[in-house]
Amino acid sequence: MRRFFVKNLFFVIVVNLLVKPLWVFLIDRTVQNRVGHADYGTYQALLNLSIIFNIILDFGLTYYNTKIISGQPTKLKIMFPAMLSARLLLILVYALMVCVAGLAIGYGRAEMLLLLGVLTIQSLNSLMLFLRSNVSALHMFKLDAVLSITDRLLMIIICGFVLFSGYVTDQVFKIEWFIEIQIICYAIAVLLAFIVLQRFTKSALKLSFNLKEVWGIVKQSLPYASLVFLMAVHMRADTILVERMCGDEGKAYAGIYASAYRLLDVGNMFGVMIAGMLLPIFGRLLAKNSSVQPIVQLSVNMLIPVSFIAAGCALFFGTDIMQLLYVDANEYSGKVFAWLMACFPAYCIMYVYSTLLTANNNLAVLNKVALAGVIINLLLNMYLIPQQQALGAAKAAFVTQGTLAFCYIYFSEKKTQLPKNIKWFSAHITYLLLLVGLGYCATLLPFNSITKICLYVAVSFLAIFLFRFISVRSIKLFLENSKGS
Repeated sequence: MRRFFVKNLFFVIVVNLLVKPLWVFLIDRTVQNRVGHADYGTYQALLNLSIIFNIILDFGLTYYNTKIISGQPTKLKIMFPAMLSARLLLILVYALMVCVAGLAIGYGRAEMLLLLGVLTIQSLNSLMLFLRSNVSALHMFKLDAVLSITDRLLMIIICGFVLFSGYVTDQVFKIEWFIEIQIICYAIAVLLAFIVLQRFTKSALKLSFNLKEVWGIVKQSLPYASLVFLMAVHMRADTILVERMCGDEGKAYAGIYASAYRLLDVGNMFGVMIAGMLLPIFGRLLAKNSSVQPIVQLSVNMLIPVSFIAAGCALFFGTDIMQLLYVDANEYSGKVFAWLMACFPAYCIMYVYSTLLTANNNLAVLNKVALAGVIINLLLNMYLIPQQQALGAAKAAFVTQGTLAFCYIYFSEKKTQLPKNIKWFSAHITYLLLLVGLGYCATLLPFNSITKICLYVAVSFLAIFLFRFISVRSIKLFLENSKGS
């Protein structure tokens, strides 16, 4: 299973590295630079509002579907009609609820029109995630990886043409165009995913409006739904709070926060991708009463050192990086970026250990941890945002995610009997201390910022192999001998 995981993981990483960074840095970043912090900040706040209400849109169906199908693949043909029907009904409820929330918050006509576009994007994205959950549950990770980049690849082509060609328009780029292009690309991607899934399952994938059957699935998904909602609140409410609590400058501060969060999102893309692979793998291993420790250790060894490097870059070169990416970045945005990237290791821990708890059916524990995260995050934001605006939200995120990371590790060891490995834990702490020392030394070098960052990253990656977190020999062996699970 470990060989199978590594082989597919490398393919998934390569495919995503070819597309998603281009989307983030070439398209999404350029759009923010073109439309300005205020307009993009409004868009980001609306996007996060829609994500928080994903509990209604998803209702835990994706997690539930992946877990059931990964353990019993033959159930796909039986469950798919009712699952798809439930998803479509929830989309209608979701759109209504978010519009009501938007009006209650105080958004005007212009913001509500943008919100309708964002809701369409989220609805199409939810359909895409549901279709992909069936593919990944069948352990077709390479196909899932290709489907995962379809929407972004289309956006890079179409939005890139609009942004850079000069043939489409000579007007100032508008945030509305950005939303419209995403809707078109997501719609095409969903259609392609449906066709692919139908072909590979060799069955007629249809709708089923048997209300009793649909309600039964929704009811079984409730624990997953509450978990999705609580996690969305403590991960996504910050941008909305910044935009609403900072007065006339709220939109601009939300834009600064979004610009800093973008790089964290890049890292989280890969964390989410790995978690998506881990859930069905953990589910199958646990169903067979096999040890999950090798996969847990391998995942942590790949994610955590890299997350430490990313956080170190932000800590020592945050302002330089932001000024390279954004036309109006300053020291303040560099500090926001540093605090947000300091959350990255905690997110990586969450992607491994909370996924393990989900696969082990410890949803009650996960919901309690997530609720604690919501309380901590909201209290800290209410206290810090009025004083420090976006920087306060970033600090609140760091404390929240750090606290939850320790909870995930503690409960994973307790609920799944993971063996304690002090030597392994100490190696990661020692590596972190080494990176701090390397970062400080790098700032003293008589070179420009880009050279310093490149040297720091290169030496830090070399240290990963010196600490034997990743062995070149073992990776080669896995790739050469891998024949599937």
